[in-house]
Amino acid sequence: MKNSLDESKPIFLQIKEQLEDSIINGAIKAGERVPSTNEFAAYYKINPATAAKGINELVAEDILFKRRGVGMFVTEDAKQLLVESRKKTFYENFMLPLKNEANKLQISEEELMDMVKRGDDFYEN
Repeated sequence: MKNSLDESKPIFLQIKEQLEDSIINGAIKAGERVPSTNEFAAYYKINPATAAKGINELVAEDILFKRRGVGMFVTEDAKQLLVESRKKTFYENFMLPLKNEANKLQISEEELMDMVKRGDDFYEN
């Protein structure tokens, strides 16, 4: 878990994203138990209902499942579902605006791909 939460977005979303990141990067694997709402609440000194909201969103998205009396666990398909969802969000938030701006600047697809491949040093030469 991250050491602290910040004011950048709602706390429940930060908890949700922390769990998503932990699943994507392999820190929490399929079938493993995730921290409970009470564990999150105690660690961050927040209301358990706030932590529950983030966790319940992951349950609704089939990322986590509940074992009554035992806790919340990562589903077998969680990592794949999260990666696909994040790819879609990445495309919508970054690639579409990039392509639109490239079109405005009359940057060809080939030029754009060359810029992406070359990275930071594109304009240093």
